[in-house]
Amino acid sequence: MKPEDTKNDGELRPEYDFDYSKAVRGKYYKRILDEGANIVMLEPDVADAFVDSASVNDALRSLLELTRTTNRLTKTDRISDGRQ
Repeated sequence: MKPEDTKNDGELRPEYDFDYSKAVRGKYYKRILDEGANIVMLEPDVADAFVDSASVNDALRSLLELTRTTNRLTKTDRISDGRQ
């Protein structure tokens, strides 16, 4: 039997009956903070530049590596010049 073709028009199916009067805003907020999750909100223009969270993490790791390399070069230059 073929699956029934359904048109997804953004409406919920009738069998999904959510009672939003029982919803609690921020229900898991404290637990997420306690577990050590770090949530960062990106500005829309920045978020548009990345496909997913993995690409954001890759970009930030590259930036950290660049700053470490630059920092080492700067420290080496100061020591070789006799300045500290």
